[in-house]
Amino acid sequence: MKKPLVSIIMGSGSDMHIMEQAARVLAEFEVPYEITIVSAHRTPKRLYEFSENAHLRGIEVIIAGAGGAAHLPGMVAAISPLPIIGVPIKSTNSIDGWDSVLSILQMPGGVPVATVALNGAKNAGLLAVQILSSSKPELRNSMINYKKQLNLNVMEDVDKIANKPDL
Repeated sequence: MKKPLVSIIMGSGSDMHIMEQAARVLAEFEVPYEITIVSAHRTPKRLYEFSENAHLRGIEVIIAGAGGAAHLPGMVAAISPLPIIGVPIKSTNSIDGWDSVLSILQMPGGVPVATVALNGAKNAGLLAVQILSSSKPELRNSMINYKKQLNLNVMEDVDKIANKPDL
């Protein structure tokens, strides 16, 4: 098995149903990844060790999902030199997800976190592929083909609608 290039982390196991969307995208593009739980609040030593060492293990991008106060992506970004993609998650104790969105989006200058939509782990996976594709031509070509397919899918729908009898 190839060494992982992307690490998908989440604040708790209840986030898995969202974060597995990123894993599916990475698998589709054949990008090796790892997936685990790192809680900013419940396992601070694990958070620090993970963030400080991820790049030393060959990780190139980190996707971090968190709900509620959602400190995980920002704390990882404060420590790690890697690009961090934050996935705000609407959790059971969330204020319609806005607390998560704003906690990840409103990072102070000097601590950037790329933020995708609420529960948008699929886009986090795609963004990770795009980041990696800047130095990996085979991934760039796969992303070009993916975007061409998106276009074809929409055009098929355009044709279906155009060929429907009057509604």
